[in-house]
Amino acid sequence: MIALGIGCRRDASADAIEAVVARALRAASLVSSDIAVIATAADKRDEAGIVEAAKRLRRPLVGVAAAELAAVADRAVTYSDLVHRLKGVPSIAETAALVAAGRHARLILPRMANASATCALAEGDGAFPAENGG
Repeated sequence: MIALGIGCRRDASADAIEAVVARALRAASLVSSDIAVIATAADKRDEAGIVEAAKRLRRPLVGVAAAELAAVADRAVTYSDLVHRLKGVPSIAETAALVAAGRHARLILPRMANASATCALAEGDGAFPAENGG
């Protein structure tokens, strides 16, 4: 099961988010229907651009609790000083994707970014509990 993790600046547009997602999917030789779930930090779950991008991609959106993001932080491969200062993890996109992909998750595409959004792709067994915001 493949999870798409998204991070973004406040008020990032759905178009900006979709643009970085499209780049990531091309880089990973995937299409949007390969994605099972879209994940972001719980406090970003209601961000309008992320909600709209998830609707356009026709995939469920889950919010991941900060503690769950922190639990997989050692498996992130990119690092943002700003994100670490604000959220306590090196990458929202990577950690959200890893949590949402479930146990035994691994990154299949590390964080990609544009001016206002980031995304990453992870693959795992899909055991992320639905009650975590999905």
